[in-house]
Amino acid sequence: MMTKTELAPGAKAGLGVLGLVQVAFAFLAFWDLSHRDAEEVRGPKAAWIPAILVNWIGPASYFLFGIRR
Repeated sequence: MMTKTELAPGAKAGLGVLGLVQVAFAFLAFWDLSHRDAEEVRGPKAAWIPAILVNWIGPASYFLFGIRR
């Protein structure tokens, strides 16, 4: 019998997939940041490193606001 604090196997799998997507999103943001020239990035590149570490919001902010178009 499951207690209230246990997750169903499907929920555990869903959270695992969501975690992998989050890590991949951050990895892509770091990869993009490292391969761009400083002139193509808004603000100092070093400031984006801790920002990207903020779950979901950091990588999304980098892709939406950090890249000069």
